[in-house]
Amino acid sequence: MHKRLVAVGLVLVLCLCGVAPARDKYQRPRRVNLDREGEKWAEKTLSRLSLEEKIGQMLMVWARAEFLNLRSPEYQRLRDLSRKYHLGGFGLTVWTQSGLPVKSEPYEAAALINELQRHSEVPLIFAADFEQGLFLRLAGTTGFPQAMAFGAAGEPQYAEDFGRITAREARAIGVEWNWFPLADVNSNPANPVINTRAFGSNPQQVGELAAAYIRGARAGGLLTTAKHFPGHGNTGTDSHLGVARVEGDRKRLQTVELPPFQAAIAAGVDAVLVAHVTVPALDPDPNHVATTSPVIIEDLLRRQLRFAGLVVSDALDMNGMMRLYEAAGGNPSARAAIDVVKAGNDVVLLPADLDAAYNGLLQAVRSGEISESRIDASVRRILRAKASVGLHRARLVDLQALPEFIGSPESLASGQRVADAAVTLVRDEGGILPLNADADGTARPANPYTRVVKTRTPLAVVVFTDDLRNDAGRVFERQLRARVPEATIVFVDSNTAAFSAEPVLATVSLANKVVAAVFSGPVSGKKVLAGGELQNKIALEESQAALLRAILERAADRTVVVALGNPYLASSFPAVQTYLCTFSNAPVSEIGAVKALFGEIDIKGRSPVEIPGFALRGAGLQRPAR
Repeated sequence: MHKRLVAVGLVLVLCLCGVAPARDKYQRPRRVNLDREGEKWAEKTLSRLSLEEKIGQMLMVWARAEFLNLRSPEYQRLRDLSRKYHLGGFGLTVWTQSGLPVKSEPYEAAALINELQRHSEVPLIFAADFEQGLFLRLAGTTGFPQAMAFGAAGEPQYAEDFGRITAREARAIGVEWNWFPLADVNSNPANPVINTRAFGSNPQQVGELAAAYIRGARAGGLLTTAKHFPGHGNTGTDSHLGVARVEGDRKRLQTVELPPFQAAIAAGVDAVLVAHVTVPALDPDPNHVATTSPVIIEDLLRRQLRFAGLVVSDALDMNGMMRLYEAAGGNPSARAAIDVVKAGNDVVLLPADLDAAYNGLLQAVRSGEISESRIDASVRRILRAKASVGLHRARLVDLQALPEFIGSPESLASGQRVADAAVTLVRDEGGILPLNADADGTARPANPYTRVVKTRTPLAVVVFTDDLRNDAGRVFERQLRARVPEATIVFVDSNTAAFSAEPVLATVSLANKVVAAVFSGPVSGKKVLAGGELQNKIALEESQAALLRAILERAADRTVVVALGNPYLASSFPAVQTYLCTFSNAPVSEIGAVKALFGEIDIKGRSPVEIPGFALRGAGLQRPAR
């Protein structure tokens, strides 16, 4: 009898384990899909939420991936924010040092996410700006080039693979939502904040690649976001610093800016992120940016384009947005949050003052300025999105499974394949490519004991970078030295270019071949003093530009300029005779560029943008590997 009772007890324990709360099970990512069970969970959860909890579901703030002791002040701050404001989720990022990201580790990110999930009443959703995959923030993950490189490679399957691999790695650490892809058409070469983050300047190609990415990511269980609606490509201002204006009439918007968003919606994109830009052709109200415009969100996006998913405001802590409200008096975070919700946004992203945004929305509902039914509509969409990625079933991830899903050889090879295919030889008037790995400019003596005094250097390389403290160009340098150990390689930034000019030019004069590698890409919120005010500029700083011009004056016929990032660089340097573009400054692009320089890969990319005064869109000399 005793044995029978023990057996029955064990069965009961096993049964209870089988029906343990979903929050204690590991996620098993599948294709994004809202089934009947998920719909019921969303409705049931909505019905039991208080107004305070509903408001909290619409708010997201940053959580920085790092190891945190559970009793540490930073962890307790995040946990308390989640509880006090009933947050719907967090945006995952990392700390920065002197403006440069400090990478964390996948295990640390996943462990932090798990702990925050455990302490939340409603499952949290974690999102991130994984525009090049996870590698910009987390070590050991798969690196991809920037979006414009996919435009140069011209193969939609690459974009679909990109989405699938990013989904696998993001879901492994507990991130269910990516704020990508960009559906912006980069039609303004002076655009300081979009540039190579866009797939290109052709609306059809941008839409095709965005749709391919969406298909791949959603198949892997990752929510996607088309941004920055209704298009940020035709602007010359960084909206992190000021209010950007989208030029053009309604016809232009319908033929250039909007088609990629339509393609994304047709592909099933889960969210649309709205930009802090003024669009006079759509909404002439000078007090409205797209984020606060019912005409742009409710009329255009919801009714005309028939988008039924999540509408997300761009970050409310951006200067361009805050400036609009600071002059009006009161708390700008509160008023901005109220206005973006009234305009039709479901998710209020990264308010500068969370407490003010939360209480401002709460008061707006209590006063009748915003109806509770309007709040319910947004929270229902948020909960349905959570259910579509299985958060109602399980919220934790298995830390032991990370080595299976992150940084696989096949994934790493996929990222490199895209970077290699994107390399584009825009011009080669000097005919100096490919470079020779064994040419050092010195005749070999017949007698091996004879001392040879070198009179020339085989290869001089000048790396132009924003900041000598960052990693830009280090992979490029290592790859070059592996092929030409005696190469002279010099790094210059805006602080060193002027006083480095004389020795650099002396080295260039003695070199058989010269490589000028220019790392210049879009950096959100970058501040440069120009015209007496702080602006974000994509062009080379003047001291660096002067040095590059001097190099070309002295050795244009034996110099190859490699644009690792901004392809429009050559418009300012018409003397360039040999011009190679990677459309990305990622490490995989550095490797691809060196392979192309030495003829180790086919050069087959085509420019996805026009380079004014230098090359048309589609330009690209085809060269087989040597």
